[in-house]
Amino acid sequence: MPVTTGMKDHVYKILELVGSSEKSIEDAIQNALTRASKTIRDMKWFEVVQTRGHIENGAVGNVQFA
Repeated sequence: MPVTTGMKDHVYKILELVGSSEKSIEDAIQNALTRASKTIRDMKWFEVVQTRGHIENGAVGNVQFA
């Protein structure tokens, strides 16, 4: 007989978002979450898989996360 822990099976939908900012990676993440929350309900977690940036005159001009 299987042991029941009271937990239900869960199904998750994974979406890819790309946020960008001229200030910081934190702002890039927040920009993506703020925009996505307008059309996506009940977001609970995020994962940063990629970080990239644009170089302007030898300095970071814009950062992106995906």
